[in-house]
Amino acid sequence: MPFVVTENCIKCKYTDCVEVCPVDCFHEGPNFLVIDPDECIDCTLCEPECPVNAIYPEDDVPGGQETFVQLNAELAKEWPVITARKDAPADAKDWEDKPGKLELLER
Repeated sequence: MPFVVTENCIKCKYTDCVEVCPVDCFHEGPNFLVIDPDECIDCTLCEPECPVNAIYPEDDVPGGQETFVQLNAELAKEWPVITARKDAPADAKDWEDKPGKLELLER
């Protein structure tokens, strides 16, 4: 069961999770990260590293966030792999836990 990055990552894009991934399954977009479900080995290391609780096992994605399962799979094919931690956007704290960020996702 792969892990999924959900809405709370949008515009926060903390990359703490990337450093602990043993298989480099994270991909980076302009303001969001995704997990490639074909590469994820379900190691569980990334989930506790996310400071905004945006990563969930696919079977435990919160209600209303189910669209992110397909979105992770789709965007992982388009975006480059990220393997090293980067600084979060300067305004990341302003976006933590804000609902309705899907429309702000940049592709």
